[in-house]
Amino acid sequence: MPLSAGIYYFDNGGDWSKPAVILIHGAGGNNLSWPPEIRRLKNQRIYAIDLPGHGKSEGIGSQSIAEYGLCILDFMSSLKIQKAIFVGHSMGGAIALWLGIHHLSRTLGLGLLSTAPRLHVSSELLSNSSVSATIPIAIKKVIDLSFSPLADPRTKELTAQRMLEIRYPVLHGDFLACNAFDETSLLGRAKAPALIICGSDDRMTPMRYSETMHNRLKKSLLHVIDGAGHMIMLEQPMAIASILEVFLNGISYQPGSVK
Repeated sequence: MPLSAGIYYFDNGGDWSKPAVILIHGAGGNNLSWPPEIRRLKNQRIYAIDLPGHGKSEGIGSQSIAEYGLCILDFMSSLKIQKAIFVGHSMGGAIALWLGIHHLSRTLGLGLLSTAPRLHVSSELLSNSSVSATIPIAIKKVIDLSFSPLADPRTKELTAQRMLEIRYPVLHGDFLACNAFDETSLLGRAKAPALIICGSDDRMTPMRYSETMHNRLKKSLLHVIDGAGHMIMLEQPMAIASILEVFLNGISYQPGSVK
């Protein structure tokens, strides 16, 4: 996988007659937070990125959703991608939503998974993620809250391992960025078609937040995955891939009009 504007990304080598789809992972994640069923979605043009400071990307991370959004715009410009469909999970969904609100001309569509227009992070989690000694406690708390009781234990273990690999100041910065994010009053500015997906058992961003977005975003569809938690794409990869594919195929796009 190559680097562009300092961002490491997986390119599925997809169909160039389709619009670019940029997958944006959540706090403490990387491109592998998206399972192969989604990263390798057939007949689509997928870019699954590592945000700055995450995975194999350059940089030191950020404490601002807006700064992460600007980094994605730089990434797009470096690849001469004028417009894209932004698909984000949790913090990545906040980044996608910020782009859809503040950069309408670069946004073809929004995929908003397990996210909300305001992301609150508990003081306990902020405190435990701020020093290396208590990072394992913070990550255990995140994992405990992120999966439904039916989730595969091995999937939970792998997710925890990946979060432990990230430098703790980057993870703490992600939580600070989430906690400062609030675009509730500006939701109506987003005009692109939006797909909202949430799990019925999500304890991090409960279903009512997705329902609020659905009510405020005029061109939105809402899908609730029964029995799934916050990490819906890891718990139900085939279901999410299927729903996402239908949405992506419905986006109006003329090849050659934008790259």
